[in-house]
Amino acid sequence: MPIRETPRAWQAPAETAIMASHCACGVCRGAESERSLDSSQQNHWKKSAAEAAAKLVEDGMIVGLGTGSTATFFVNALAKRVAHEHLRIAGIPTSSKTAALARSLKIPLSTFAAHTRIDLTVDGADEVERGTLYLIKGHGGALLREKIVAAASKHMAIVVDETKLVDRLGSLFAVPVETVKFGWQATQEKLHALGANPTRRLGPNKKIFVTDGGNYIMDCAFGPMEKPKEVAHHLDHVVGAVEHGLFLGFAKEVFVGGRDGVKVLKAG
Repeated sequence: MPIRETPRAWQAPAETAIMASHCACGVCRGAESERSLDSSQQNHWKKSAAEAAAKLVEDGMIVGLGTGSTATFFVNALAKRVAHEHLRIAGIPTSSKTAALARSLKIPLSTFAAHTRIDLTVDGADEVERGTLYLIKGHGGALLREKIVAAASKHMAIVVDETKLVDRLGSLFAVPVETVKFGWQATQEKLHALGANPTRRLGPNKKIFVTDGGNYIMDCAFGPMEKPKEVAHHLDHVVGAVEHGLFLGFAKEVFVGGRDGVKVLKAG
């Protein structure tokens, strides 16, 4: 039985393309919401929130470095602190793209071989549920590595602009699910049976998007979720699904940039 009946408005095409850091398919309304704002204004909100979160970093920390446009603002802010304050830190990046950016900015990097515990991770999110601070992540294409880093972190801070706040997860974005290539058609059918309306993600070049781990991503349009924990439980048991973009109980605080400056939301 499906988890929920998906409204007709959430029906998705066979495959969907990822554009920038958000899903551009008919499933996700996040892109449309973002385009209604001036991009420079929204970037200013992200930058302000990222700079505020960068102040959490202390000398000697192992720092998880997120992926996506908002995380890029944080990495740049962190690089300035490393250069000007001579912070001795080591970063563990969640993607090859973030690793390349960090190296170019002279942020020292490390690996899980040297550090299995991370002091602080700062990352972005596609949606943040008010009150619970539950997240949807993965529209930047790095959800598996992001969740591995988040799970190894003592503290996780999220940086977003105010357009990412929702009352229920799934209101703006689909839930990304990273799947192995082998038997992806069977995995897709299992997701269909959950009422997920999965669509295989395409890259900007219209070719099938492949993660750093060599997997596919299925964007699953559940719509606004009354019980995200139940949805996560079902996704956890889909054979062929490596990981999903429901990050529940990971965020300790969320830095929200917006019209009134930066606000900090904390988990209860």
